[in-house]
Amino acid sequence: RHLNSLILGRNRGVVTIAEESTAWPGVTGRPEEGGLGFSLKWNMGWMNDFLEYMKLDPLFRKGDHHKLTFSTTYCFSERYILVLSHDEVVHLKCAMLSKMPGLAGDKFANLKAGYTFMLGHPGKKLLFMGQDFGQKREWNETREIDWFLLAEEEHRSLQNYVRALFKLYQKYPALYCTDYDDRGFEWINADDSNRSIYSFIRKSPGSKGGLLFVVNFTPMSHDDFRIGVPGPGRYTLALGTGGPGAALIMGTDSALAYPPEGKEAALPGFTVRSEHKVCNGRPDSIVFRLPPYGAYIFKY
Repeated sequence: RHLNSLILGRNRGVVTIAEESTAWPGVTGRPEEGGLGFSLKWNMGWMNDFLEYMKLDPLFRKGDHHKLTFSTTYCFSERYILVLSHDEVVHLKCAMLSKMPGLAGDKFANLKAGYTFMLGHPGKKLLFMGQDFGQKREWNETREIDWFLLAEEEHRSLQNYVRALFKLYQKYPALYCTDYDDRGFEWINADDSNRSIYSFIRKSPGSKGGLLFVVNFTPMSHDDFRIGVPGPGRYTLALGTGGPGAALIMGTDSALAYPPEGKEAALPGFTVRSEHKVCNGRPDSIVFRLPPYGAYIFKY
């Protein structure tokens, strides 16, 4: 507590992060209120649940659907950072890509869907080096990471998608300004376990708009997928991906537009207008095609 008070009090912009794996309260709390005063705390619970879920064969994910929803019951109790650190890709734990189920194409599609969910989940973000382009081997401090993999299209596609996710993160304050405010996150449907689909919104208090996330964690497509929405209006695809071999669905934001490298299942015009039809307990809804491992982010 004294250390954090000195370091953070004297050095503008400095951040201290606690790698803390218990439920010790107040790790990021204010020292004058009894907290330890860290800027951020590793969310080890989210990390463990996320990785256990992502390693499952999609057929069995419906039985562990809660692993991706449970963290939202406590994620506002501390100033958390979502970590996929070096600890998770050493000592026979496998690289991130190798943890994913299925053949090569499925592994990349799974990872894109997982990173999309991570981006939308409240909390700061941390990826370890090599995870952005799909390092195959475990990390080894005696050698550099496998940059040569970027000569392969699938690895470049994953890196492009991660780059696009981070550009989206920088562009929309709803993705970071309410990480510790429960008014900034709202489930649309947290209980679609049979289809292993998660949908939620991120928003900024006082703003009329936000971002709608829909993530499909199975290789099943849904031609007429309907979802309840926050209100009537247009929902424009800002970013999305779906299916083995798929690269990037270009949104309307030119800063996020990359040439597609694979066959995409994009929405016509990338915009869909809501209908006054009840879904998920909401009076308005939209319908669109959700591809295998589809991960769509709509702005509204």
